[in-house]
Amino acid sequence: MPGPLHGYRVLDLSAVISGPYGTMILADQGADVIKVEPPGRGDFTRAAGNKSGGLSASFLNNNRNKRSITVDLRHPDGVEVVKRLARTCDVLVQNFRPGVVERLGVGEEAIRAVAPTIIYVSISGFGESGPFAHKPVYDPIVQALSGLASVQGGSDQARPRLVRTILPDKLTAITSAQAITAALLARERTGVGQHVRLSMLDAIVAFLWSSDMGGQTYVGRDVSAQRAASFIDLIYETKDGHMSVAVMTNDQWTALTRAFNRPEWLEDPRFATTELRDLNIDARLELIQSVLIERTTAEWMQILETEGVPCAPVLSRREMIDHPQIAATGIVVETDHPQAGRLRQTRNAARFSVTTPEHRHGAPTLGQHTREILREAGYTDADIRRLRQTALGGAPAAGTSAAADA
Repeated sequence: MPGPLHGYRVLDLSAVISGPYGTMILADQGADVIKVEPPGRGDFTRAAGNKSGGLSASFLNNNRNKRSITVDLRHPDGVEVVKRLARTCDVLVQNFRPGVVERLGVGEEAIRAVAPTIIYVSISGFGESGPFAHKPVYDPIVQALSGLASVQGGSDQARPRLVRTILPDKLTAITSAQAITAALLARERTGVGQHVRLSMLDAIVAFLWSSDMGGQTYVGRDVSAQRAASFIDLIYETKDGHMSVAVMTNDQWTALTRAFNRPEWLEDPRFATTELRDLNIDARLELIQSVLIERTTAEWMQILETEGVPCAPVLSRREMIDHPQIAATGIVVETDHPQAGRLRQTRNAARFSVTTPEHRHGAPTLGQHTREILREAGYTDADIRRLRQTALGGAPAAGTSAAADA
């Protein structure tokens, strides 16, 4: 059986990561995602990073299961193509800076005039209003403004640090995928389409509040300066590497003292309760580190697992791929791409017992499905030949020949 979103069609005008990763989630779950790209260059990520067969890993890993059409939105014919495609779509996603889609002629009002019940999704860096609304934005900029870099630094007094992955981009994408399915569900019940607005800044601030803004939660009782949680970030050095050990409950603390053969820690008044162990976290973690350095990671894994203490080795990227737990979940899969070759990627993280997400095909070459998509939209061969001279880039799409367009 096809994926849970089979039968829905998404018009994807987004680029880079914050939009395309989210629409790839929808594509993995069965939606027909039509990726609209500018002729000649396509999505920026096509040119980014390491490549195989002319396709970058970044593009491959964010555009699986999509179809590509090249359209020049600077030309009226290109705008008309997008509007015509929108009539057949359930969702339109764009992540241009606020105001750009209106100038291009594909803003919500223009699209809703031809597709009244469409879910129109706008993804921005900072939102549609405020002093930063029209500023250019990249992931580190959002990490800085949102407070994430300060959280990663450990305290208000420590040097702020970036999370070494583009968390704002990817979290925004995941949030957009959830919001789109919620809007589709609402439309099923009401028949009404709506505009979903999402900014990278909002996604990160909401994300932080779940666990990192306790000192700012109670109005009138704000913490003046966030103290350092600890001088160790729960990554410990062992005799031959590193590992993480995390204990929260009293039972886990007791189990740790047994594993370490340190019964005297149970009598230490600094560690008598969960609250006291948190208050004296530096002293506690320093003691834990002094013991873990005595054995190898593998030795400690066996000892700690026997006692039921939460623990894991610290793995490199390559080691993670080969770990038995990763293999058991089946999250990493290998597929063949006709142009890029053998690929290693992840499957969709969510597993469905009936409507199983499927790998239909790898990421498309630039404009690979232009002719196919236009024909589905009712364009004739003569129309397509004319559009090639105006809004499609002037050359046959990848996978077609000039003769086929003649």
